[in-house]
Amino acid sequence: MWVPVLFAAAMASGLTGLLYMLLKKKTEQTEQRLRSLSVEPGSPDDPQLVENIRQIVQTTLPKVGQTLLPNDAEERSKLATRLLHAGLYSPSAMTLFLGIKFLLIAGPLVTSILIAILGFFPMEKALIGGSMAGVFGLIAPSFWLDRRKSIRQTALRRSLPDACDLIVICLSGGLSLIAAVARVVEELQAAHPLLAAEMRIVEREVQLGTRLAESLQKFGNRSDLPELQNLAAVVMTAEKYGSSMARTLDKFSEGLRLKRQQYAEAMAQKAATKVLFPTLLFIFPAILLVILGPAMIQVNEIFGNLEK
Repeated sequence: MWVPVLFAAAMASGLTGLLYMLLKKKTEQTEQRLRSLSVEPGSPDDPQLVENIRQIVQTTLPKVGQTLLPNDAEERSKLATRLLHAGLYSPSAMTLFLGIKFLLIAGPLVTSILIAILGFFPMEKALIGGSMAGVFGLIAPSFWLDRRKSIRQTALRRSLPDACDLIVICLSGGLSLIAAVARVVEELQAAHPLLAAEMRIVEREVQLGTRLAESLQKFGNRSDLPELQNLAAVVMTAEKYGSSMARTLDKFSEGLRLKRQQYAEAMAQKAATKVLFPTLLFIFPAILLVILGPAMIQVNEIFGNLEK
């Protein structure tokens, strides 16, 4: 008797919850739309104000960075290469990077001087703090570039075997290598957007007349990734000697996955050694304190009684 009643109650509660979620989503969309329409001009949420600030930054900082360009062609080439490895392909990337670096160096110093003039801190302390922040601004952009390059290489290294497998599937289905690359670019948009964007550049270069192996070699130079340079060499060798491209890429993909597995095993082996140092620094002193603490108190009391 109670089974139909419980079933009806469960159905009613489920439909009520679903209706509530739909109405809540619709209400949130309406409130968001109303907020966007009620934003006052000049407020921090105004899109036009944000766009104006972005335009000012993009036009002012490159002009500042233009004056800081290295005179030595070799140093300028090294900086351009580092920006290229980090995925910054814009023509104004170098000047914008130098402008931001100058802002991070000079900004804290100027701010500290203004704070000292207003009387919040002594001038000596303000200058010391501003100088330390300026030193941090001097070295922080370089670390940011290296970090961005490392993250970019990790993402490309993880997604490259999947791309090779998709190319092999397309080649086995009868597509040409260029058509397979174009199809893989479309399929990788959701799973691996970074590799898809880079492969799109490779596809455009091939359409302009560059050989696929040369375009892949440029891709490897842009990312400074040995796996991509090896892929370009594999494709070039397969084209030169007429071997099966599908079989070659299949073996190459297996090699990449084996290398990734070996790297994971090596990191797992290092984990035990890495855990040893925090154990010695933080856990053992606490254990010694808990074990030897009462004994030291008793010894201290015994020596105290002997002195009496």
